[in-house]
Amino acid sequence: MRTLGKCGARAAAFWLVVVMAAVPAAPAQAYIGPGAGLTAIGAVLALVAALLLALVGFVWYPVKRLLRARKPDAPGRAAGALEAKDQPHET
Repeated sequence: MRTLGKCGARAAAFWLVVVMAAVPAAPAQAYIGPGAGLTAIGAVLALVAALLLALVGFVWYPVKRLLRARKPDAPGRAAGALEAKDQPHET
């Protein structure tokens, strides 16, 4: 008995898939219900909100750093004085 080689088995599988895809399926006539639609709408809205918040975060953080860097020093601080966090600790 003759067996199919690797190439023949792949060709047979390919043609089986082609024939199965060409055979039309009967309509399901199934009722999905409003819950699936609301879930899909909620998922899309959540995705859009997450993308917008990510975009705002990526844009706002550098802008905030630029604004903070351009802000002048507070008037009560001396020009060369160390802040409390910069002063050495006493042991």
